[in-house]
Order: sequence, then C-alpha cells, then structure tokens
Amino acid sequence: MWSDWLLLVVGLALLIFGAQVLVQGAANLALRLNVTPLVVGLTVVAFGTSSPELAVSVRSALEGQAALSLGNVVGSNIFNVLVVLGASALITPLAVEARLVRFDVPLMIGVSVAVLLLALDGSLSRVEGGVLVAAGIAYTALLYRQGRRGEDADVDLPVARGGIWLALLYVVLGLALLGLGARWLVDSATDLARAFGVSELIIGLTIVAAGTSLPEVATSVVASLRGERDMAVGNVVGSNVFNVLWVLGAAGLFSSSGIAIDAEVLRFDLVVMIAVAVACLPVFFSGYQIERWEGAFFLVLYVGYLAVLVASAVRDDLSADLRMALLGFGLPLSALTLAVLTWRSRAGVRPSS
Repeated sequence: MWSDWLLLVVGLALLIFGAQVLVQGAANLALRLNVTPLVVGLTVVAFGTSSPELAVSVRSALEGQAALSLGNVVGSNIFNVLVVLGASALITPLAVEARLVRFDVPLMIGVSVAVLLLALDGSLSRVEGGVLVAAGIAYTALLYRQGRRGEDADVDLPVARGGIWLALLYVVLGLALLGLGARWLVDSATDLARAFGVSELIIGLTIVAAGTSLPEVATSVVASLRGERDMAVGNVVGSNVFNVLWVLGAAGLFSSSGIAIDAEVLRFDLVVMIAVAVACLPVFFSGYQIERWEGAFFLVLYVGYLAVLVASAVRDDLSADLRMALLGFGLPLSALTLAVLTWRSRAGVRPSS
C-alpha cells in the first residue's frame, strides 16, 4: 500500500518535470522546422502526451480488458476539455486561433460522433479500428502540410538554443519522462482503487483517464505559464482527436474480437464526450479566447460528471437519477448558459476575468 502511494507521488513529479522539458523542446522544434506552435501542439505534443492512453488502451485490448480500454479514451477526452482546458484557462486566458474553430474543433466533434455511430451495434470491430487509424494518418499528414510557416511569418517564440538535434533530444526526453511518470501513477492509482472494490469501467473513466491525461494537464499548464497559449489549446484538441483515431482505433485493431461497448457508456458517457466537444465551439468563438470564467465553468461541469461516476460505484439507483439529471437538465442548461454568455461576449458585454 505504501509503495503505491510512493509511486503515485514520484510519478506526478516526473510528469511535471517532463512537461517542462517537452514544451521547451517542442517550441524550439517549431522554430527549427519552420512550423507554427499550434501545429506542434496538435501533433508532436498532442501525440506525445497521448502516448500513455495509447499504451494503456492497447495493453488493455490485448489482455481482454475492453471496458478499461474504452473507458480510458472516453474519460480522457472528457477530462482533457473540462479539466485541462479549465485549469489552464484559470491560470491565464488562452488564445484560440481561428483555424481551431473552423477546422480542428469541428473535426473533434465529428470523430466523437463517429465513435457513437460505430458503437450503436454494441461493439467496435477490428475493421472499424483500422478505419480510425487510417483517418488518423490522413489527419496527421494534413496538419503538417497546412502548418508550414511562411518565411515572412511572425515568430512569436523565444530564440531557440542549440540545433534541431538538441530540440529533438528535449522532446524525446520529455516524452520519456511523461510516459514513465504516467505509467507509475496509473499503475499505483489503479491498484489503490481496486483495493477499495471499484469496477473496471469506473477505473477506466476516472483513475486511468485522469492519470493518463496528466501529461496533457502538466504540458498545457506549463505551456500557458510559459506564454505558449496556442500550444496549450492545440495540445488538448489534438490529443482528443488522437485518442479517438489512433488510441481507440489501435485498441480495436489489436483486439482479437473487437471492443464491446457497454450500454451505459453508449447512453451516457459517449453523449457527454460529444457534448463537451460541442461546448468548445461557443467558448472558443467568444473573442477567440478562453477566459478564466469559462475555465471555471468547465471545471464545475466535470465535478457534476464525476459525481455521477462516484454515485454509480456506490448506488445504482442514485447513479441513474444523477445521470438523468445531468442529461436532462444539466447539459441543456449548460448549453443555454454558453449560448447566452457567448452572445453577450460578442456583443461587447464580457464578464471580467
């Protein structure tokens, strides 16, 4: 028991330090490759910080733990938007590039809806997993092609120290520290949760999802503190697309019988994942910036979602009531609140941050 707590603390420390190294290396790499920081956040940083989700989901699929694999991806995407963006925006308002609103966020919504449609038959087959991975390859190639920075473009990053190989070394070292820290944290947290009799699906949606998303938390928070606000937002959006196309796709591809979709996940968690993705559009539209009050709003929504998951681990009847309240009242009210606040923001009546 004490060894699990020790691994938990050490893993968290590695995540924080690894995030600092990764952001510095990725920022320098953007300059050396003549690529915008946003694209680095959507690709190198997003893919790198999602590597714990990939490792956990593929391993779970190979070992027949489909509920853990699916819960990891769905829970991570919900956590990324509500907690990672929320916490980062509380530190400093986050800038949002227009291309995120026009292309990347609609794509995040689209792939989230695609998962729901593929899951309607109760499973994600190996063929469907292969289609998702193929789409991930196409998306990555498109990002790089569109993200080349013109020679006369403004450079808003600090001057890089060292050459491209030093920048790559920072990126690799940061990713290695993130991966090791996430593994120790997730393994120890999972052992502690199972000691208290928590179900595999709940572990995937909460402990594993939050644990494997801690690289995104650490990286986005550090990026926002360092002024790399494009990278902080791009990391979250890119990670969510990566989780669906690459992580869930690879898990389905490597699973011998595909991934079975739990009915409760289909009726509730996938719906919440789509809802929080859709919520990004009005928030991002409001002045192309995520204000502190919007970050706090996201965190409150996650507390409500977490309350449902905790209740489901305690009492099924209480969980059903809370799920109905969140889907029938909480999410529509949140959508109305976002719409009104966005309208006021665009009209010039913006809350103070």
